[in-house]
Amino acid sequence: MNDRKSRSGGAALGSLLLIAVVVAVVAAAFAWTAGFFSPQRLTPDKLVGSLAPPGGAVPGYRRNHAKGICFTGTFESNGAGAALTSAPMFAAGSFPATGRFNLGVPDPKATDGSARVRGLGLRVQAPQGAEWRTAMIDPPFFAVSTPEAFYELQTASHSSDPNAMKAFAGAHPEIKAFGGWAASAPFTGSYADTRFNSLDSFIFTNAQGQEQAVRWSFVPAAAPMAVPPDELKQRGPDFLEKDIADRVAQAPQKWTLAVTVANPGDPTADPTKVWPDDRRKVEVGTLVVNKIEAEPDGPCRDLNFDPTVLPPGMRTSDDPFPAARSAAYAVSYDRRTAEEKDYPRTAPGAKP
Repeated sequence: MNDRKSRSGGAALGSLLLIAVVVAVVAAAFAWTAGFFSPQRLTPDKLVGSLAPPGGAVPGYRRNHAKGICFTGTFESNGAGAALTSAPMFAAGSFPATGRFNLGVPDPKATDGSARVRGLGLRVQAPQGAEWRTAMIDPPFFAVSTPEAFYELQTASHSSDPNAMKAFAGAHPEIKAFGGWAASAPFTGSYADTRFNSLDSFIFTNAQGQEQAVRWSFVPAAAPMAVPPDELKQRGPDFLEKDIADRVAQAPQKWTLAVTVANPGDPTADPTKVWPDDRRKVEVGTLVVNKIEAEPDGPCRDLNFDPTVLPPGMRTSDDPFPAARSAAYAVSYDRRTAEEKDYPRTAPGAKP
């Protein structure tokens, strides 16, 4: 009996020691990731801090894409996506969707006509708690190829050195294409006629275990109408929010979800590299926006559109950006929720 107790106690002690070792390893890994063992390493805090405008971050707001408006609706899946992924919201059916139209700016009071980049954050929910969250923007490709380069870009853009951006562009020639897009791509006058792109690559796995690298886009049903930048700047400071609210009040607004499937050898780790136009595209469903709500009391106010929140049948690829964005979004979320007293709320009974 004593020998049995001894063996049992030894096994328990061994289990506790194993748990302690695992916890220590995880803690060390977390500390290394956070930069505690390497002050020069890029950390989520550094990345988020680099987004602040010259006057500092605006308390209570997202550190980037600070200006936005909430919506609710549904994702109407046509079932075609089930051949690509076992994710439950790609089976035929209707699934609740919550999202946020936004501008790629750190200032929540920026005028709508001044923002070059527009964004769409989206959460689609399926039964049994599965969720798909995604954060997209309207450029067809990203400005830089790595999170480290993105940090360097932010640092150079805020530098007092007049040659900082020139030096950055020399070290990162991929930004030239993005600069060309920013200078020449037409603006439209509405979120409703804007196409939103994932840019990052993900892996879909179907019920048979087959894997495909994919990217996706939400393509508007409304025909894009180009508006000269000078005309946009003459419109009201919040014209995009007013326009989408007016449109949805008249009729639901829709976007088709088109999934692009990579060919073998297509680059998946670099969002600056566009896949050829002849890649297979599968229309898997429609995002239907039924209601617009002001953000202060809206359903997207406290949503973190973390692109690594994925359902079974979807996972990240070798693209480093989703993980970096996830870590940065968490820091941004923690900071703004800690500053909730600084975020204005809609007064009871007031119109949004």
